[in-house]
Amino acid sequence: MKSTTRPMIFALLAIGGLTATGIASAASPRGAVPPGIYQQELSVCGHNQQDRAACIREAGAARQEAARGGLTSAPDYRANALARCGLQQQPDDRSACEARVLGNSGNSRASVDGSVMGGGVIRESVTTIVMPAPTMAPEPMPMPAPMPAPMPMPRPMPAPLR
Repeated sequence: MKSTTRPMIFALLAIGGLTATGIASAASPRGAVPPGIYQQELSVCGHNQQDRAACIREAGAARQEAARGGLTSAPDYRANALARCGLQQQPDDRSACEARVLGNSGNSRASVDGSVMGGGVIRESVTTIVMPAPTMAPEPMPMPAPMPAPMPMPRPMPAPLR
């Protein structure tokens, strides 16, 4: 009897574990996970620059996290970027950073180049600064130097004596 008791206990524990897993998954908030999202994420795998196996793993991990209620709405990337601009010490650097994040505004022109899949996004802003015209009064013209006295004309040589 002792030899059959141990396998039966393990079997009951295994069945209990599977039942608990089924109950936990049934009780999880499925309303937070729209149906078909997982299939949409899987359909992208193989059509992007990511490894297909890694893409499938990430889609499965996202599905599990969403089932637990760990995924929320998309973060506010703009607010995050502006908060990072606030770390700039110099006011000019801070305003240039904000111009890159916010795009075209005022006398700044911003552009974005690249992609995350391509290795990175480069943000550039060009600020046009109009330099004011000089407000200095014109310098007075210097008085011309007096003209030197003309050189005397040489005298003609006397005629030779004969």
